[in-house]
Amino acid sequence: MPRNLWSRFARFIPKHHISTSKSLLFSSSTSCNTPWLFVGLGNPGEKYQCTRHNVGFDMIDMFAQSQGISLSRNHFKALIGEGIVEGVPVLLAKPQTYMNLSGESVGPLAAYYKLPLNRVLVLIRVKSVIYHFRKNREFGRLRIGIGRPPGQMDPKAFVLQKFNKTGRERIDSAIEEGVEILKSVITKGLTEAARLSNVDQKYKHLTSHDLQI
Repeated sequence: MPRNLWSRFARFIPKHHISTSKSLLFSSSTSCNTPWLFVGLGNPGEKYQCTRHNVGFDMIDMFAQSQGISLSRNHFKALIGEGIVEGVPVLLAKPQTYMNLSGESVGPLAAYYKLPLNRVLVLIRVKSVIYHFRKNREFGRLRIGIGRPPGQMDPKAFVLQKFNKTGRERIDSAIEEGVEILKSVITKGLTEAARLSNVDQKYKHLTSHDLQI
């Protein structure tokens, strides 16, 4: 990474301290209700809507709808919305960079709201985000299963393919399950939510930093 570009992002890396925020909603937070940042990854534009590539966006949208949160503001290259869930401030974000550049949005957002990494949960791919947190993997990840390409189909074409009716029903069911996991993260914490989720799904070798549905 070029030195000048690294300097541009190094100052955005959040420290491990109690959250405060530039917003009224977050300004009264305490150590008992440190805000959460939930980030759904995807690409902007009609081309990517309703595809496997944008399931992270879909989950953020469903969670926002379930909590009455409007994703109507543009901030640090992301559509964001704020709300209170079970007494805890929650910031939702859909980076409007392309997915591989999402760290350019997530890093500055976490720094602006002074969020420790253990209060950041990213939905789907995480490579870019890890890069812009100095390769720190201490934030949570929620991976959503989207299936495998059939036969010799190009994986890139597969993730950009729109769902058929059956596929849409299955992914919507997975997203609904993911929304419940997000609620559990807020009420029980990342470690306990991961334990419960991993037991339910019978997945092995998953940690509090890596949930899967």
